[in-house]
Amino acid sequence: MQEYSSKLLENAINQIAKLPGIGRKTAVRLALHLLKQSPEEVSLFTESIANMKNNIFFCSKCHNVSDSPSCEICSNPHRVSSQICVVQDIRDVIAIENTQVYKGIYHVLGGVISPMQGIGVADINIESLLGRIEQEDVSEVILALPATTEGDTTAFYISQHIRKRNQNIQISVIARGVAIGNDLENTDEITLTRSIINRVNFESTLK
Repeated sequence: MQEYSSKLLENAINQIAKLPGIGRKTAVRLALHLLKQSPEEVSLFTESIANMKNNIFFCSKCHNVSDSPSCEICSNPHRVSSQICVVQDIRDVIAIENTQVYKGIYHVLGGVISPMQGIGVADINIESLLGRIEQEDVSEVILALPATTEGDTTAFYISQHIRKRNQNIQISVIARGVAIGNDLENTDEITLTRSIINRVNFESTLK
């Protein structure tokens, strides 16, 4: 373990290095960058992180992040409320919103079914999705899940249970312009836009 001349600097580096995708060298560079900033700038930075952690909401309807109990997307009267796009996590909402082509609303599962990782149906937001299917006037559910075995398993489970509740809802899946094994957040906007526009009927993919 490398030793530092300041324990305070070392503690800051250790905390920064805990962030995903941040190696030790990057943590050192970021800590030294913060050290060069004015106390006011550092205070703004730390306060914004603390405010996010302490004051953010998860939408009671779709589970997206929000500054209030209901997110801006669900509350927007101009969105197509009969169209629900089901995604794995919040990063996928951001990726799809960046395309500016989807005008419906969302449902964030918070994960996908993965027995190998001990993630089952009860561990993600599937029941609340099925509850929305029964209570809301839904005409289409778009399954925008990862092109992985876990994503496909989750999509199949959801489609089967939607069909048990409502035979008339159109179930779509985004076109496979998204490479197999890729997450939506790592897909370029042009490819993701085409995948949403050219979505296909989910049942047709099972044949």
